Amino acid sequence: MNPERLAADAPLGELEPVAYFDGAMLTGVTVSRGGRIFVNFPKWGDDVQFTVAEVKDWEIVPYPDQATNETHSDDPAAALVSVQSVVVDPADRLWILDTGSPMFELTEYGGPKLLCVDLETDEVIKKILFPKDVALPTTYLNDVRFDLRRGEEGTAFITDSSDKGPNGIIVVDLAPEESWRCLHDHPTTKAEQPPDFLPMVEGRPLMERNPDGTTNPITMGSDGIAIGADGERLYYCKLMGRHLYSVSTDALCNRSLGDGEVARTVTDEGDKGGSGDGMETDAAGNLYATNFEHNALPGQRVGDSRARPAPAVAGHHVRRGRRLPLRHGQPVAPPGPVPGWRGRTKEAIHAVSRPHRRRARRAEVRGRLSAPGVPRMVRKMH
Repeated sequence: MNPERLAADAPLGELEPVAYFDGAMLTGVTVSRGGRIFVNFPKWGDDVQFTVAEVKDWEIVPYPDQATNETHSDDPAAALVSVQSVVVDPADRLWILDTGSPMFELTEYGGPKLLCVDLETDEVIKKILFPKDVALPTTYLNDVRFDLRRGEEGTAFITDSSDKGPNGIIVVDLAPEESWRCLHDHPTTKAEQPPDFLPMVEGRPLMERNPDGTTNPITMGSDGIAIGADGERLYYCKLMGRHLYSVSTDALCNRSLGDGEVARTVTDEGDKGGSGDGMETDAAGNLYATNFEHNALPGQRVGDSRARPAPAVAGHHVRRGRRLPLRHGQPVAPPGPVPGWRGRTKEAIHAVSRPHRRRARRAEVRGRLSAPGVPRMVRKMH
């Protein structure tokens, strides 16, 4: 028998290493129009010297400066606490989503916040704090997307993926800096539990594994988030679940509607082929979602009807393989000098979901760089 003719997984598309990281694990990556790369490190038990950084001249340096990364124990609003996500918006500004929750602890007012940094001056130009009835003590701000077509200065949408309290979507009107909760503890935002759902990673059930040998299901809810190209639907998924959902952005932004009325605009877009959380859309209407159960980055077309495979990938994975094991931020850079860029982070989160279960791992930023002028980084970042 010819071994070359045996059935086997085959990658589709090219995946190029961009940067390797030793030490603290990162969860987010984003790229500016000029090719600047920003990453973040939440405080999950690693020795985190700064929670946001720029990859610069083969090094990672605190961004926008060390002072902004120096947490004030007596005033959590004064500086960054523990950042989960960084996103460059269509106006080429960097937004920093601070959970205010190191080690998934309960939050205090001023800890959960959203900061905007002007990339021309490298200065914080906006800091949005969330009221206590929006960012609850149990809230874990996970990921954020922006639609600058809505409102005077745009609108942000954030997932609350708490594993110990209500889940939902937080909407932020950026001009008046007002925010409110939607789909509060709606079933589509809640983690699915065994026996109905049990994800598999590297051949083992993904569970919280305690020192005494007992296990607990992971309970993190609404997590991945993306906005359709036309801005009419917000797509989201829970970390523990395989379905993709969408909701009307008009309904989310209409504060005169009750949560039940917003919920009536929710659509189950179908099974996305596996569990994962990092999601992004492109201008052609394709949605890309990480898949930690299959070490893959599948793509699918989304629109007026149920999600279906994108023509560009014909139902196949854009990329799969052991070098692509997990999840989180995967930005598509706005039009500019870096067309074709797709960045994402690789995290072994199944090995570090609680500090006492941490084991050695390496986090990497990978992407396809199809444009000139973007540095190709393959060195380890310390």
